[in-house]
Amino acid sequence: MRKTVVLAEKPSVGRDLARVLNCHKKGNGFLEGDQYIVTWALGHLVTLADPESYGDQYKSWRLEDLPMLPSPLKLVVIKKTGKQFQAVKSQLLRKDVQDIVIATDAGREGELVARWILEKAHVNKPIKRLWISSVTDKAIKEGFRKLRNGKEYENLYASAVARAEADWIVGLNATRALTTKYNAQLSSGRVQTPTLAMIALREEEIRNFKPKKYYGIKAVTEKGLSFTWQDKKSNDTKTFDMDNIDKKLHHLNGKDAKIVSVKVTPKKTYSPALYDLTELQRDANKRFGYSAKETLSIMQKLYEQHKVLTYPRTDSRYITSDLVPTLKDRLEACRIKPYAPAIAKILSKPIKANKSFADDAKVSDHHAIIPTEESVPLSALTDKERKIYDLVVKRFVAVLSPAYQYEQTVVTAKIGDESFSAKGKRVISLGWKEVYSDHVDEDSEDDQTLPAITEGDTLAIRSISKTTGETKPPARFNEATLLSAMENPSKYMAGESKDLIKTIGETGGLGTVATRADIIEKLYSSFLIEKKGKDIFITSKGKQLLNLVPEDLKSPVLTADWEQKLTKISKGALPKQVFLNEMKQYAKEVVNEIKNSEQKFKHDNLTGSKCPECGKLMLEVNGKKGKMHVCQDRECGYRKGISKVTNARCPNCHKKLELRGQGEGQIFVCKCGHREKMSTFQERRKKNQNSKVSKREVSNYMKKQDDNFSNNALADALAKLNLKD
Repeated sequence: MRKTVVLAEKPSVGRDLARVLNCHKKGNGFLEGDQYIVTWALGHLVTLADPESYGDQYKSWRLEDLPMLPSPLKLVVIKKTGKQFQAVKSQLLRKDVQDIVIATDAGREGELVARWILEKAHVNKPIKRLWISSVTDKAIKEGFRKLRNGKEYENLYASAVARAEADWIVGLNATRALTTKYNAQLSSGRVQTPTLAMIALREEEIRNFKPKKYYGIKAVTEKGLSFTWQDKKSNDTKTFDMDNIDKKLHHLNGKDAKIVSVKVTPKKTYSPALYDLTELQRDANKRFGYSAKETLSIMQKLYEQHKVLTYPRTDSRYITSDLVPTLKDRLEACRIKPYAPAIAKILSKPIKANKSFADDAKVSDHHAIIPTEESVPLSALTDKERKIYDLVVKRFVAVLSPAYQYEQTVVTAKIGDESFSAKGKRVISLGWKEVYSDHVDEDSEDDQTLPAITEGDTLAIRSISKTTGETKPPARFNEATLLSAMENPSKYMAGESKDLIKTIGETGGLGTVATRADIIEKLYSSFLIEKKGKDIFITSKGKQLLNLVPEDLKSPVLTADWEQKLTKISKGALPKQVFLNEMKQYAKEVVNEIKNSEQKFKHDNLTGSKCPECGKLMLEVNGKKGKMHVCQDRECGYRKGISKVTNARCPNCHKKLELRGQGEGQIFVCKCGHREKMSTFQERRKKNQNSKVSKREVSNYMKKQDDNFSNNALADALAKLNLKD
């Protein structure tokens, strides 16, 4: 009987596919049934060959051998996953296999994983494509009923190859040129370098910022109503002219306020749109401090393992119209205690789709991240998984909930010849805001409870005073705002920096939703940026690198233009080779400029410690998880951790402690000045353990309860105890 090989991206997804397709016979790296053979990759099994494979001249890094432009670029099997490649290849080449279903992740990178395996295995059999956004049994069955022709995705594959080869051509040439020219470990690339440049531009704006004082007037009536002065011409409530404000105050003293108008306006606001990956990463960073990479990893488990959320690597915040009939089942799946009341209200009426969340034109490869039709006991999720699941479910429920409605009242008054205003608000219906039990009203801080007041009233002024403030510099980037800047650089830059990249809105952002987390991690691991608290700072190495790389390679506009061309390739609007020829020419220019540069690089973080491998002095760098010593010689590459940030908390300020030293000499240090030996810390921890109930004990008990568990005797007892950190 003729069979079909189904190629998944990971073993966990492969097992799910095999179960649904009735493939129960176990083999070496595959599962087989009567009709299908399911096998899997381990992520990438095949990659582009290193420069060394193109000739002995590239085994040593020499400036005179650059640029490296081999054609064509070769594929090689990744050594550590070579065994699985052979297992997959043997199934693909079986004589009884007539065709192949690509079932890797439905996106550009997933297409590359599968197609490179097929190309390296020299397989030339008909291809079909499974394209699904969740891995529930229902979605898999539906997907196999609607398998697509593999030829529909050849342009997507071309785009993926173009991206990978462009990164090789530009990234490796620039990195080798910089590293050999300055004998330092200097990494550069077509996305990471412009991202670094944006961080540097923001720091320059902060450094050059000069604060200016501004002034206003506040008047408070005997009824406690607070009025704010407004400029007659501009309606601005602030001015930089202190003398003008002082003159106005002098004339206003002792005068009453006459109410000119009382305007009541009904208003409504709707929920923010559904999550795409970048928006979810931003929120997770703001609320929980999770890195972009960490959020993606948690989402991947909720998608693959628990099957409760849809495909994470999406750049759309809308769903397609064909999903609207499934919304009821998705709501039922997450109708558990925290969300049940809000969901019950939604399901009490027919669900009506509208363009605010269902719009086919705004969905490309994948729709927004939403719950699947499968339910899960919250106790089955880890704390981090539950937090991300909670974000997605609440946003999903909020989008399907009614608008938040309120009445806004604006009172305009005259004090002398000057105009003043006061705002008040009355909530009519919480609507979608009711979904958020921890909701903090984000409306204007100027809103206040207004007394009964009508046009023509005269109010005595109890106090009138000058208000002052000072303009603030742009905030430093954190991971949340850096993701936003990568998505839309012009929106998050100011002043001269914004002028430099104002055309970016026409060309798109830096990288893709699937690659931005990795880019940020690479900037950390290359020691080009470091984190202090939540803020991101560029290192001395990062600043110097930007002085050494060609100007074009720092431009967000140029890089975003490349991303736009990759999108055109995926749509068949641009030949892959045209783009790659452009990349080769650009690599030549980059290498030539670096070769002819008169710039210098200087290590300013040398220590007195010598490298145990080569004897050269070590550099001290701030890694993401602590301090490290690394050898200054890039050919040596030795590195050693000397401290790490732990989850242990300071007994004084409760911030995370840093662990320094080795062996018995290890010591915990806090920014507040607290220091204690490891032995002292362990004694303190032991005392706490003896007197407190651990989180694990509580968690283990709670997992035995159903989702409706509430305030019984044990819960009361636990509530009275202090849980340890």
